[in-house]
Amino acid sequence: MRTQVGIIGAGPAGLLLSHLLHLRGIESVVLELRSRDYAEKRVRAGVLEQGTVDTLVTSAVGDRLLREGLPHHGIELRYGGTGHRIAFEKLVPGRAITVYGQQEVVKDLIAARLADDGDLRFEVDDVALHEIDTDRPYITFGGERLDCDFIAGCDGFHGVSRPSIPEGVLTEYEREYPFAWLGILARVKPSAEELIYARTERGFALHSMRSPEISRFYLQVAVDEDIADWPDDRIWAELKARLETVPGFVLATGEIIDRGVTPMRSFVAEPMQYGRLYLAGDAAHIVPPTGAKGLNLAVADVRLLTKALAHWYETGSGELLDGYSEACLKRVWRAQHFSWWMTTLLHTFDSDDAYGHRLQLSYLDYVTSSEAAAATLAENYVGLPYGPTE
Repeated sequence: MRTQVGIIGAGPAGLLLSHLLHLRGIESVVLELRSRDYAEKRVRAGVLEQGTVDTLVTSAVGDRLLREGLPHHGIELRYGGTGHRIAFEKLVPGRAITVYGQQEVVKDLIAARLADDGDLRFEVDDVALHEIDTDRPYITFGGERLDCDFIAGCDGFHGVSRPSIPEGVLTEYEREYPFAWLGILARVKPSAEELIYARTERGFALHSMRSPEISRFYLQVAVDEDIADWPDDRIWAELKARLETVPGFVLATGEIIDRGVTPMRSFVAEPMQYGRLYLAGDAAHIVPPTGAKGLNLAVADVRLLTKALAHWYETGSGELLDGYSEACLKRVWRAQHFSWWMTTLLHTFDSDDAYGHRLQLSYLDYVTSSEAAAATLAENYVGLPYGPTE
């Protein structure tokens, strides 16, 4: 077989890349280890930046997003028995976030690619990349061979793409946090109209949602926490203890339909390219979910890669492809800093002494009382606007 771009991974990055390339008249084949059912049901991110929403809508895969997504014009920081709203409509006029599950984005992209006769292959095994440092790279999988002009590694942190780059080429930056998130999905109406980020002496908690009937919650827990030690009653009791700290707020409870523990890490691999292989999304970088940046960074990567590949096919120039990694990393490192900042601002650390504790509270007071500080948070949270080269 032959195609122009071989894409490893059918998550949001790989599927959106395939879709955007199709709109530019460029063929691709998407290879995915997991089943289609798994891809469409895996519960992950749910906060879309303004730029992500605009990208999906302008590329004609945003109709259901516009119907069912929940636009939010602010978030609440809750600490010390008080809630403080960060008002996007005032601080970053015209920009907002939209709550819409990653699995829903995946469903929409799969439907669009199949409607356009896109070549999506699920449950493929033995995927391997070959000759990526030549102008004739190819992929083998399940006894077959796929020749292509370029390979896009969109297969996540544990995929085969990044390890296919020779040792010594990449520089990896990593930070692991001394806690994890216990996340649940519950069949219960959200108890607030906007996301609540709660900092308490018991640890961090987040109240989020996926629809008017489904809520999403997170609890800061030990890094080695066993989900089996958290029956429903304990989860709800701890969420109440951390969220019902503001007078009059009552947390609604209901059936828990999904749960899991997610480790917290920051990771960047540089450069995001080698030869004819280009990494995008979690294959190249991971952020702690506090800043809601993972999916949105993947979309930013894919926008740049689409533009660079289209430029190569249209002009024969590799200028944009050569600069792909550098262009991506500007936004990646900004998101890394914001995600680290949000994480350190809102979580409790066993290593903190009284001095560190007071510094944390002081900065929270600053963010919630200074319009300039709140505007910095809001600008980063809704997503920095794309520049003319993106």
